[in-house]
Amino acid sequence: MNARFNIVARRRWFFLLSGVITVLGLAAFLLFGFNLGADFRAGSRVQMQLNEPVDVQKVRDMFQQIGLSVPEGGITVAGTRSDMAVVRFPEVLTQDQIAKINQAEKQTFPKASGADVRTVNPIVAQQTSRKAVWSVLLASLFIVAYVSIRFEYRFAISGIVALLHDAFIVMSVFALLRLEVDLTFVAAILTIVGYSINDTIVIFDRIRENLRIAKPRSFSDLEHLVDKSLWQTMSRSINTVVTVLIAAVTLYFFGGQTIHNFNLALIVGLVSGAYSSIFIASPLWVAWRGRQMRRSAPEKHPA
Repeated sequence: MNARFNIVARRRWFFLLSGVITVLGLAAFLLFGFNLGADFRAGSRVQMQLNEPVDVQKVRDMFQQIGLSVPEGGITVAGTRSDMAVVRFPEVLTQDQIAKINQAEKQTFPKASGADVRTVNPIVAQQTSRKAVWSVLLASLFIVAYVSIRFEYRFAISGIVALLHDAFIVMSVFALLRLEVDLTFVAAILTIVGYSINDTIVIFDRIRENLRIAKPRSFSDLEHLVDKSLWQTMSRSINTVVTVLIAAVTLYFFGGQTIHNFNLALIVGLVSGAYSSIFIASPLWVAWRGRQMRRSAPEKHPA
């Protein structure tokens, strides 16, 4: 693909865009936080797909009628159409209480698809949360080690920054939309990490090949070389992400409610991953490598 504009020369604009997205995502975390699923929170979680706009007071009244008191802030409105109610209880619900919930839901919300009740004890919740964090950290650590050995440490750090960028965007979207974060969300994050670093390594590999062919003598030469490498791999990057997106979008609409959030996270992560691989990782490496080139450049003394 022929270059249409200089990506590397405009890197500050892309860094600024990512910075704005990061600030907005941080604001979403501070304002809303995560809508943690039963996998990460002790107690019981009742998820009701009402298939109509959620009336929080109506949901609360329904539980009160069957003798269950919903704690303050225990009802979360979720779903892209705000048609899902997630109710949390600090205690584990009995089978008799679950049966009453299903019966009350049918009477109060005729369009509902049925209540999904999950319970977890505090010990399991802590263990699951700890394992989820470690899984992401270990994956990132092994990626840094591999890329450092295969390329160099600057490539590794740039790639990890791009991965954290992708993961943070997905988490921000889930926090903003109040979508449930469970083990499938962690699986989606790990999938995104694997896909994104794969695309980034392809670009890094092309940069390394071009460095062997023509060694840059100035920062402008380095910018031109990396920009050329980006455009040489542009068709491959776009075709790959579009192909995977077609499958993810199809599953999002026709795959069923159980993998709905997983596919949404995948869609957001795929788009973010393609963006960061092209516009964040490589330009970040250029800025870092260029600073070293300027420091190591011999000083010119007047005759």
